[in-house]
Amino acid sequence: MAEHIALLSNPFAGKGRGAQEAEAALAHLRARGQDVRVYTGESAASGRMLVAQALVESPRVLVVVGGDGTLSGILDTVCEAGIPVVLVPAGTGNDLARALGLPRRDPVAAAELALTGVPRAIDVGEIRAAGRIDSFLTIAALGFDAKVSDRTNRLRWPHGVLRYYLALVVELVRLRPMEFTVSVDGEPPIQAPGTLVAVGNTESYGGGMPLCVGAEADDGLLDIVQVAPLTRLRLLRLFPLLLRGAHLTRSEVTHRHARSVTVSAPGLVVYADGERIAEDECTIGIRRSALTILVPAAQEVQR
Repeated sequence: MAEHIALLSNPFAGKGRGAQEAEAALAHLRARGQDVRVYTGESAASGRMLVAQALVESPRVLVVVGGDGTLSGILDTVCEAGIPVVLVPAGTGNDLARALGLPRRDPVAAAELALTGVPRAIDVGEIRAAGRIDSFLTIAALGFDAKVSDRTNRLRWPHGVLRYYLALVVELVRLRPMEFTVSVDGEPPIQAPGTLVAVGNTESYGGGMPLCVGAEADDGLLDIVQVAPLTRLRLLRLFPLLLRGAHLTRSEVTHRHARSVTVSAPGLVVYADGERIAEDECTIGIRRSALTILVPAAQEVQR
């Protein structure tokens, strides 16, 4: 079978940016003399179906054009196949690309990694809840931030970033401490009332908010950040520190490393890679070196 590259795109990623990025990536790879077979999905379900179809043809590499959610939606299939992945970031947040030092605003440079990139094996997070296992790449959010994401998705007005700000205001008004129960690495569960719990495979979510500062995608560990109960005013004061990644030294914030954590709370909502994953209770773990991403060669030399 002839050597080729498979390109899977989500044209709706990044509010339509995915279609333009896919065209640029495809044009570049073909200009470089590559045989590229294109698969265009419009949903998570179609993406999983198409990537399975693409892998039957045994491509040399899989180029994924989309956001973190596009890649996380096909993770299980890709990890099982062991095929190297090139990510052309075309989502809203692109936090995995940020963590791995991938080109985030240049689809040509990102696509070029299919030819010149070097492999980097990274970990994949797993969320077990209600008899299901869902994979994620960046941060699992549990608590206030997850509720803001959930509220944003449920609002129909306004559009764009204003919808997020409205959701933030609504959830601030409704702010109450959550009665978390947390068990880390099989230790006895403890009651840990708080504002949020974040479990990170990488540093940031939401387009660069570095909640899990220092998290590495290939260290075999999860970074667990817990924020104690806060008043509305104290939470608003903490936000600028969160944006700068300067919050871990605050007395309201605890940070530790682990291989697994079980979290439950009344009204718990769990979001990861921009998608609602679970509610009420979940166990989050890590699969070491489960996914191979092609990254810039200079980055690999520096590591």
